[in-house]
Amino acid sequence: MINFLAHAFTKKTFEQLAAIRNEHCVSIYLPMYKKGKEQNEGLGQSNLKSCLKKVHAVLVEYGYHETKINSYLEPIRNLIFDLNFWRNPSEGLAIFLDKDLGFRYYKLPFPFDIKTYVADHFYLIPLLPLFHNNGIYYLLELSRDYVKLYKGSRNKFRELQINKIIPKQLEEVVGYDFEQKMLQNRTGHMMYPAGSFHGQGEGKEDQKKELVSFFRQINQGVTKILSNKKAPLILACTDELYPIYKKINSHHNLWDTNLSGDPEFKGTNELHKESWGLVQYYFETTKRVKLANFIAKIHTSKTSYRPSEIFPAAVKGKIDTLFVQQKEDVFGTYNSAKGCLILDSRKEMRNISLLNMAAIYTFLQGGNVYFLEAEEMPVKNIPMNALFRF
Repeated sequence: MINFLAHAFTKKTFEQLAAIRNEHCVSIYLPMYKKGKEQNEGLGQSNLKSCLKKVHAVLVEYGYHETKINSYLEPIRNLIFDLNFWRNPSEGLAIFLDKDLGFRYYKLPFPFDIKTYVADHFYLIPLLPLFHNNGIYYLLELSRDYVKLYKGSRNKFRELQINKIIPKQLEEVVGYDFEQKMLQNRTGHMMYPAGSFHGQGEGKEDQKKELVSFFRQINQGVTKILSNKKAPLILACTDELYPIYKKINSHHNLWDTNLSGDPEFKGTNELHKESWGLVQYYFETTKRVKLANFIAKIHTSKTSYRPSEIFPAAVKGKIDTLFVQQKEDVFGTYNSAKGCLILDSRKEMRNISLLNMAAIYTFLQGGNVYFLEAEEMPVKNIPMNALFRF
């Protein structure tokens, strides 16, 4: 058995997992609990232990011998007692085990509901939010004393290296001696707060000219670094600085409002949360368009809420958009030769999650998969609605 442990998750990884067909593939999802109380109480380990018992019971039902089960599940059991692993948590944990490729886990940036699943394939639907409504944007922290550039999405936020490309301080552009001279010309030898240009005066105008020169070089560096030229660029700066930078900006999609306040006093998590809050609506445009299309065609053959129509269409790549109700599932069996779908009320030994497979087929063949609350679903009280390709 090959033990492959990983902590990064890409679309390629998803495709590799989706391609696996093996007897008794195990999928486990659970939250990791980053807060001290839950960590101290070992709640993550306790949940994993409970999940392992459920998987063990399913394998017994399949007729596995006890010794064989214990050997098969040993890598997951060892993870329960790995203290270093739990001391460095993410928000959520996904675990996969099969007979050929062995055991692998992924620490992911959002929590999962606790879930176990055993079948001839993996349960991957909880991972799909990584790839939808998850657009790329940039955040530029801006002041006269420091500059930082971040690349963000809904679930990720990391600082980009700007050394030798973007000046990090005003004095790198105007020079230390010139800066000191300007300070001496200001009334009372007081440094004005960054971006304060109210009123008249030679010192204030000189300071503004310094900043324009500074921002111009920053803008030149930013345009070189940004790989996605159409992605939104948000400025995290005081309100006085935003209009000055806006005038010299050449990026195609500068956000129309700044993230107000001095970013120096905000942590990375706060910057991520606030910046994503600004652009989230922008990235949900496609979902709103698809919902409107579904409603417009709700009484035509271009939409459906029936699993017997949706699942075969998903297998054949005929779904444009699949709307999935949060915390719901649909179980059953599908005979592709006969085109026959049989629904069950719960997960059993020989059936599968039809919702999981429909979502995987849709995503891998270029369709959209959106997860909605019950009240958001186009057809209420139905776990999945589909807009077909037309």
